[in-house]
Amino acid sequence: MIQLKVYRFSLGVIAQVAELGVRIGRKDPDLARQMRRAAPSIALNIAEGETALGGNRRARFDTAMGSAKETCACLEVAVAMGYLQQTDIDDAVNGLGRIVATLASLNRRG
Repeated sequence: MIQLKVYRFSLGVIAQVAELGVRIGRKDPDLARQMRRAAPSIALNIAEGETALGGNRRARFDTAMGSAKETCACLEVAVAMGYLQQTDIDDAVNGLGRIVATLASLNRRG
């Protein structure tokens, strides 16, 4: 149904994040909850933005980018707090970065 490749890619990254969230939740349920809210917002806003036009499209993609950055920040905070190792989050963080870059490119194209 959703045609944008970044949407399908985001689902894979969200699955990675969800697994990490279980581990974070054992140490910090509040941080895990925050991340569980932010991560799905990435895909949901990409889906909304796909058919939106003009400013609404940019707004949805901007929100998705913000959610991706928030999710990344949650992972980095988990490392800073000692809940995870950097190597645990590298793949997810790289995936989140690809999502942000792709959405920024889509916004530039209009």
